[in-house]
Amino acid sequence: MLTALTAVLLAVPAGSAGTTFLTATALTPDQPARVAAVTGDYLYWSFTAEAAQQPELTAKVTLPPPADRGGPESWIVEVFDGLRRRQPCVAGDQSPVAAAGATEITLGCRLRQVRSWAEPSDLDPLPGQYFVRISSTELPEKDLGLPVQVELSLAAPTGSTGDDQGKLSAPLTQINRPGAVVTDAPSPAASAEPDRSTFALPEFSSRWVWTAAGGILAAVGGLVGFSWTRRRRRWSRT
Repeated sequence: MLTALTAVLLAVPAGSAGTTFLTATALTPDQPARVAAVTGDYLYWSFTAEAAQQPELTAKVTLPPPADRGGPESWIVEVFDGLRRRQPCVAGDQSPVAAAGATEITLGCRLRQVRSWAEPSDLDPLPGQYFVRISSTELPEKDLGLPVQVELSLAAPTGSTGDDQGKLSAPLTQINRPGAVVTDAPSPAASAEPDRSTFALPEFSSRWVWTAAGGILAAVGGLVGFSWTRRRRRWSRT
């Protein structure tokens, strides 16, 4: 009886989705998601992937009636790893365009096989938490806010297990630990006043050289110009 009840519960689609990375709804391969939303919303889910798995996502968006829409719509499904790095899709229609008369649109994304280990500089998918985001990218402005229904399912088949070498020390799972505001923190020590008792020459640099050279050239130019323009005194014989 308990096994049959568990199977029935897993067959019921989840009816919620998050609106940010922090509020993403957990998704499992045994429980698809079905949520009512509106065009313009960002819908977030999260799931956990293990080494050698090839996660594959399939989404179906039921669009508003064509009579209520103003034209074609573009939708996209995106997948991010635990460090919020966008992972490329190797299969599936990631960003399809629904015609003006279409009633639904199907999106898909299959990730690369999750590796058990990789260099820190690599962007390969690693074991840990992943995020899914579904949103509309381009649509007529008057279509914003129209009701839609989104269905999302996850499959995680196992691929080849002999290709990777090494082991990841910890899965890439986001840890949300907001800090606390410290109210009785000690005041920082006052900065020491510079010692002005003795005269210190300014630091000699190229700026001082060019300033001094410019002043000398200006003085010489002034003297030469004065000698050229001053009126010469005429000597008269008496």
